[in-house]
Amino acid sequence: MTAGLQARLVVRRGEFVLDLSLEAAAGEVVALLGPNGAGKTTALRALAGLVPLAEGHVRLDGEPVHRLAVERRPVGVVFQDYLLFPHMTALDNVAFGPRCRGVPRRRARRRAAEWLRRVGLEGHEDRRPRELSGGQAQRVALARALAVEPRLLLLDEPLAALDAHTRSQIRSGLRRHLADFAGVAIVVTHDPLDAMALADRLVVVERGRLVQQGPPAEVARRPRSDYVARLVGVNLCRGRAEGRLIALHGSPVRLETDRPVQGEVFAAFAPSSVALCAERPEGGPHGRWRARVEAVERHGDRIRVELGGPLQASADVAPAAVAELGLVEGNEVWARVEAAEVRAYPV
Repeated sequence: MTAGLQARLVVRRGEFVLDLSLEAAAGEVVALLGPNGAGKTTALRALAGLVPLAEGHVRLDGEPVHRLAVERRPVGVVFQDYLLFPHMTALDNVAFGPRCRGVPRRRARRRAAEWLRRVGLEGHEDRRPRELSGGQAQRVALARALAVEPRLLLLDEPLAALDAHTRSQIRSGLRRHLADFAGVAIVVTHDPLDAMALADRLVVVERGRLVQQGPPAEVARRPRSDYVARLVGVNLCRGRAEGRLIALHGSPVRLETDRPVQGEVFAAFAPSSVALCAERPEGGPHGRWRARVEAVERHGDRIRVELGGPLQASADVAPAAVAELGLVEGNEVWARVEAAEVRAYPV
């Protein structure tokens, strides 16, 4: 790959080491996901040149931009809190980047006005940040980043500062703007919905290392770490498969699948597929276990029950089941998951 982004980012901060390789094609939107402290924002800042690399490189369309001063890199950044200049109008905020890169004032302001129009803020040119809603401020920040005509666009939690209602409205608009962007876009987020809605590909980082990447649907269908499983809302186990039987590591529970598989596998099943019973379920011995109720909480229109015991898992049940089964912390129930609900795939 020569067009697009090719990067290896090695950043050392005390005992923490980020060592991440990234590639993305022009026009591709990549979401960088991971738990707190995984290195997502560090990676973004390293791409922007705001954090020095201990080793590695950042190449855009084959050009080693890591050798350029920060202000000369063809990179636009949208920070989490937008960092708009409070004393400047929306127009002047957007024109600031081009002006810093030597564009004459009149041309920079024309470019800024055009970008404000593109993000739906025509008529807001003279407003200052305090006069803008959160969604409008986010779009000004996006216009400012795009006005420098970057080949790499970096967005750090671009929707995090918005309330839930505004967030859902702005998300679809941001997706349209990213779809029109000809360069590479990297979005850091902790929200799976933002990632699934905005990105063509997910890159998951844990403890400074890449653990999984791929199209959103593939990552959701085949999670490869506990973090990713929680992110997409499935239970994940690991074991050794012989035919249709999976012997789980560290647990006496055996799961069944409806398709034969061999060797080391992940086994994933949805919380909605876990049935809870007061008495031992009928059927064979596999996919059934005695579980302890660890926590009970509302999850949408269902009740999420966290189970401990020989197999830690989550189960979604109807509200009426809480009273019927005595689902309170410390009580025990039987849990069952059928073979047709278990997806097994190689480690």
